[in-house]
Amino acid sequence: MSREQIEQCIAQCLACMQACNHCFDACLREEEAPMMADCIRHNRECADLCAFAAQALDRGSSYARALCRLCADACEACGETCLKHASEHCRLCAEACFACAKACRGMAA
Repeated sequence: MSREQIEQCIAQCLACMQACNHCFDACLREEEAPMMADCIRHNRECADLCAFAAQALDRGSSYARALCRLCADACEACGETCLKHASEHCRLCAEACFACAKACRGMAA
């Protein structure tokens, strides 16, 4: 992979991390926060894995491909969960998750 491709994937990971953190916070403020438990859980896990994958890519870690596969799985699960909710923050999070999953799948190939 070229450095440009790595940088693009890192950018997608960081954008997804931010979207998940925003969604996580917004879900906690929802009146039905207990009903959002799966979304909140996925947001937290996805954000953490995106940050970890971005760091691994930036360092050229020998585990970067494996972490990108795991990150893509987490992003897809989070995106699917967010799509179940009507809120704008969930929709934006799902978009970021699917974009990150695509970029990470490309890095993991």
